[in-house]
Amino acid sequence: MDECDPGRYQPRLRWYSQLWRYALALALGILVWSPAMDAQLDKHPLLFWLDLGLGLVSFVLVGFRRRWPFAIAVACVLLAPFSSLSAGPATLATVSMATRRRGWQIIAVGVLNVVLSWGYYVFQPMVDTDPWWLTMTVTVAVTTAILAWGMYVGSRRELIWTLRQRAETAEAERDLRASQARSNERARIAREMHDVLAHRISQISMHAGALTFREDLSADEMRSSVAVIQAKAHEALSDLREVLGVLRDVETATPLTGPQPTYGDLDTLVADARAAGAAIDYDDRLAAPLPDLMARTVYRLVQEGITNAGKHAPAATLRITVSGSPADGVDVVLANALGFGPTRTPGAGLGLVGLTERAELRGGTLSHGIERTREPGVGVVEQFVLRAWLPWAAETAEAEEVLS
Repeated sequence: MDECDPGRYQPRLRWYSQLWRYALALALGILVWSPAMDAQLDKHPLLFWLDLGLGLVSFVLVGFRRRWPFAIAVACVLLAPFSSLSAGPATLATVSMATRRRGWQIIAVGVLNVVLSWGYYVFQPMVDTDPWWLTMTVTVAVTTAILAWGMYVGSRRELIWTLRQRAETAEAERDLRASQARSNERARIAREMHDVLAHRISQISMHAGALTFREDLSADEMRSSVAVIQAKAHEALSDLREVLGVLRDVETATPLTGPQPTYGDLDTLVADARAAGAAIDYDDRLAAPLPDLMARTVYRLVQEGITNAGKHAPAATLRITVSGSPADGVDVVLANALGFGPTRTPGAGLGLVGLTERAELRGGTLSHGIERTREPGVGVVEQFVLRAWLPWAAETAEAEEVLS
């Protein structure tokens, strides 16, 4: 149905809702017919059966008032001068037509009601009539009341329809917000699992890979290396437990994760990687300590860079440079040469995607790719370089919610 059609506010009637309307129309028709019924039977029996027959026809017609409201209203009103019983269906059809609140239809049916009311008294001579001015006043008043009631019902239906639409829209928006919140939480957990576990597992892979190439290790050295692998595996399980803890805390709705990394944890992260056998050149040029949200983002950038270097270039030196100031923002550059050592751990290809999303949510940028540089005594060297720039303190609410 067209959006501008007032009929869209019409409710769908059930059989019992139709029943009381027909009962009320029948009672009104009998009330109008009763003064002339006895006179018709005594003096004009044919007129009695005509009145009854046309009244029944009007009851059938009024059943289609919702499909053709104006046409049915006009037809029932045209039958009214010849049938007192049809006064009830004519009133019902007029009210139903008025609920659609189309001005020209209301005026046309109203004028038709007033004009044909005179025809009723002409066609029914046995009905006592009052002075013409009184009859006209009553007819106009009754017709106006019928049309006004129909317009009120239409306005009320439109209001209820509007309120229902608003409620449904509010429920849909609420469900959408809940769905988005669940999606954001899943994405956050997925990022944390990748950032944390990938780093731990890459360390385990590095130690295990070293054992496969070393044949000169003593039993004590072998046990020491295995102990390191066991410790890293235990750390990975602890991290996994902390990340997934938020999914299990249904009662308190508080995260069960441990403290988030800060600026001071960067040195510890690099030291752990060096202890695991990675060659890292770390240069911290920051003019001041980083804010907590910034530090977490930089921490994840450096962590993912160490993880990727351990996967794809385990024998190359990873150069990490963190520089910046509150005025200029933070620049993070990670670079390692290509072609050093075998690839020990396959990558899923999602780490850099997650880092890009983190940087963009933080209001920064991230780029990566292979660059060629010339080094003294070596010549042209191909390096994989990851560059990120982040604003120092523009902590948006969205970044706080998604990344915290």
